[in-house]
Amino acid sequence: MRVVIVTESFPPDVNGVAHCALQTARHLVDRGHSPLVVAPAPPPTAGKRPDASAPCPVIRVPSLPLPGYPQVRVALPSRRLAAAIVEHRADIVHLASPFVLGVRGMAAAARLGVPAVAVYQTDLAGYARTYMGAGEAAAWRRIRSVHSAADLTLAPSSASLHDLETHGVPRVKLWPRGVDTVRFRPDLRDNALRRELAPNGELIVGYVGRLAPEKHIELLAGVCGLDGVKVVIVGDGPSRPSLEEVLPGAVFLGRRTGDDLARIYASLDVFAHTGPFETFCQTVQEAMASGVPVVAPAVGGPLDLVAHDRTGLLVPPRDAGTVMEAVRLLAADTERRIAFGATARATVEGRTWAAVGDQLIGHYGAVLGARRKTAVAA
Repeated sequence: MRVVIVTESFPPDVNGVAHCALQTARHLVDRGHSPLVVAPAPPPTAGKRPDASAPCPVIRVPSLPLPGYPQVRVALPSRRLAAAIVEHRADIVHLASPFVLGVRGMAAAARLGVPAVAVYQTDLAGYARTYMGAGEAAAWRRIRSVHSAADLTLAPSSASLHDLETHGVPRVKLWPRGVDTVRFRPDLRDNALRRELAPNGELIVGYVGRLAPEKHIELLAGVCGLDGVKVVIVGDGPSRPSLEEVLPGAVFLGRRTGDDLARIYASLDVFAHTGPFETFCQTVQEAMASGVPVVAPAVGGPLDLVAHDRTGLLVPPRDAGTVMEAVRLLAADTERRIAFGATARATVEGRTWAAVGDQLIGHYGAVLGARRKTAVAA
């Protein structure tokens, strides 16, 4: 198959959309298909060859930083998108978290008669509540309008699938995310790193992800006050200055990737995620692959990932007190932590990118088959 992946974000960006688009492209190449990626151009600081290590050709369209959140790039109108679909002779268009560029990709695919699969990844309604204090209904109208035009929408979790169907999005199926169980594994636990992060032998509680208002990382303030606990924050974003003030004693490591990030995950004692708007939550799955028990809100993607009292503890969303209490319980029970971590690793061992990538190819095949039947019937 010849696939054009239209994505709102792609490496060197570090986020769930970029990572999933990259893994999708890699898997398609591995299975003998021909993908092409269309993505917003990165900032000039990304270097002259940001796509040198990409698994397939990448076409960049002009972009500007999102006001107030410069880490996010917004694509500008460009003829390159439609031209790319035509020149690649696409059999199918894959829209990764369609918002701006993806909406144009959807329109171009419709004009050209190319089937489109839309991957729902970003809780726009939740972001509207966080950044504007309102606008949730308008966000869902946009989501419904965009995804209703697709031949198929793929939801990353059962909670997301339910939300989409409840708000009138048709033709929705479940497609979860994979995890690199070779890179993220328990045996990377590094005692030297642990001594560096927690020189007094404290229990290490980590967060990995964007430092942004919708992640509600400030909920870890109470955890910072627990005796014998050291909080470690991995990531960057607009909230870092304020978080450095409200999380006293926390260690901020900035953005980390690759094997360095895997070593940090494996060296944690507890992973704590606080964001209530996760459609999946890849960092929870990476922590589980690293053999680390998880504390996460009982909402959205974590509901599919964390088995309460088996691989971690689910807590009410946006409740700092229950986050602190969950960490306190795990800190006090080494045997329980170790058991949770081992079960977490066993739970995700079959969730490889190869496995979920094959599921995606199956969804493509179903969409193309349905199109062929419609054409024959006509």
